[in-house]
Amino acid sequence: ESKLTLRPPSLAAPYAPVQNWQHQPEKLIFESCGYEANYLGSMLIKDLRGTESTQDACAKMRKSTEHMKKIPTIILSITYKGVKFIDASNKNVIAEHEIRNISCAAQDPEDLCTFAYITKDLQTSHHYCHVFSTVDVNLTYEIILTLGQAFEVAYQLALQAQRAKPLGAAAGEMIETKSSKPVPKPRAGMRKSAVLDQDSQSHASVSWVVDPKQDSKRTLSTKYETTIF
Repeated sequence: ESKLTLRPPSLAAPYAPVQNWQHQPEKLIFESCGYEANYLGSMLIKDLRGTESTQDACAKMRKSTEHMKKIPTIILSITYKGVKFIDASNKNVIAEHEIRNISCAAQDPEDLCTFAYITKDLQTSHHYCHVFSTVDVNLTYEIILTLGQAFEVAYQLALQAQRAKPLGAAAGEMIETKSSKPVPKPRAGMRKSAVLDQDSQSHASVSWVVDPKQDSKRTLSTKYETTIF
């Protein structure tokens, strides 16, 4: 196989705050990226509204767990295939989410150490939001950036596979993927945002949002959110 070439985050959107991905593509293909995080829990999303649903779930789960004495510590293992929750103490796999079923990953604007993503249960078509926290805002942002890179790797591998197929088979698969892809809903109050051209990418699009508001209480003055559809 020829070496996989990824588009840099800065090409995904003009307001992307970083110029390079965190990892080599091979890391997400042949190995995995593991991050330790606290698992705050999951909740059913009855009305999916993009990152608004993610951030609402973050606020609710933070409030419901703020008096808990012990919050489970897990390892989030990320590859181009998806995400695994691994129990940090016994290394057992608790849950596994395929990359195609993950969407709307974002930081909590009220607590930048908290983040979440939404998954779709293919059997019931229900959406669930899974909420996590870390000890450091930079670690939280790196996890979200790695999720974005996992989507980019999966997309480039799919393109590579389509190029190797007969034209008719590839075209049929492309049409089927497009018709089943959810359409992002616009968020109010989003001053700077950019989404990859939907027509040029059938598997995933990454939207970056940068809020330049200053906040002296934060270790970072810029909020980064990654939305993956």
